[in-house]
Amino acid sequence: MASFRKRNDKWQARITQRSHPDIAKTFRTRQDAEKWAKATELAIERGIFIDQGEAEKTTLAQIIRRYVREVLPIMKGAKDDSIRLNAICRRPICSYVMSRLSARLFAEYRDQRLREVSAGTVIRELAYLSSIINHARREWDININNPISLVRKPASPRGRDRVLSEDEVQRLLSKLEPTGRRNPWMETLVIIALETAMRRGEILSLRWSTVNFLDRTAILADTKNGDKRIVPLSSKALLLLQTMPRHISGRVFPVEAASVSKAFEVAAKRAGLKSVRFYYLRDTAVTRLTEILPNLIALAKVLDQKSLSRPKRY
Repeated sequence: MASFRKRNDKWQARITQRSHPDIAKTFRTRQDAEKWAKATELAIERGIFIDQGEAEKTTLAQIIRRYVREVLPIMKGAKDDSIRLNAICRRPICSYVMSRLSARLFAEYRDQRLREVSAGTVIRELAYLSSIINHARREWDININNPISLVRKPASPRGRDRVLSEDEVQRLLSKLEPTGRRNPWMETLVIIALETAMRRGEILSLRWSTVNFLDRTAILADTKNGDKRIVPLSSKALLLLQTMPRHISGRVFPVEAASVSKAFEVAAKRAGLKSVRFYYLRDTAVTRLTEILPNLIALAKVLDQKSLSRPKRY
C-alpha cells in the first residue's frame, strides 16, 4: 500500500507491503509520486521489481573508494592500483550516481583517455571499472546493468618487443653505478633482472631465506600467476648475491617499486635510452634465454607462463 506526504517543497511516496521491505522515493510533485508508486506496486506484484535505491544515491566515485578500502587490500598490486583508482575518481564520470551511468558516458571517457594515454592503458582502466561495477552488483545491492559491456574497446596494442642491445645495457649500467647519491641497490637489481628474467615485483619480493645458494635457485612463493615458482640462478647472478650486503629486514633488495621505477627512468634518460622502461629488461633477458633453453615448454616454465603464446614471440 502506498502513502504520500509532503516534505518541504517535495512529495515522498512510501510503499509498505508485508512480503517486501518498505520502499520510499521523493518527487517534485504528488502526481509523479503517485505514478511511481502505482508502477512499483505493479512490478512487485508481478515479481519483476528491481530496487535501484542504492544505485540512485551512490556515485561511481563512492563505489570505487569503497572497493579500494574493502577489496583492494587483499589483492596483488594493491598499492599501485589504489593510486590509479583514486586518480580515476577525480574524473567527471565518477560524479554520476550509478543508476545514471551509460554506455555513452563510458564511450566519452574512453575517447578522452585515448587523447591522454595509450590504448593499452585505456583497455586496462575499462576492464578494472567493469570489474568494480560487477562486484558492486553482486555484493552491494547496486542493481544496474553494466554499461561497459556495451562499449567498444580500443584496438589492442601490439605486444612490446623492445630488446636492449649489449651496448645499451652497458650504457645503462654505467649510469646506475652506486656513486654519489645514486640508489646503491639499482645496479645489482638490474643485473639480476637481466640474468633471471624475473619481474620487478618478483625481484623486490625476494628474501634471503628464499635464496638457495647450494641449489642455485630462488623461490618465489607468490608470483603474478598465483603459483609458487623456482627461478634458476646463473653463475653471475649467484656471485652477485653472494657478495651483497644483508639488510636487517631480510629482503634482498630493501627498496620500494616506485623508487626503482624512478631511479631506472633517470638512469635510462642519462644513458640516452628514450622510452625504455624496466619491463624491457625482462624482454631482453628472455631473448637471451632462448639461446640457452632447449624448447618452448622449458622457456614457458622459467617465465611463469601458463600458455605458450607469449614464449613463441621470442
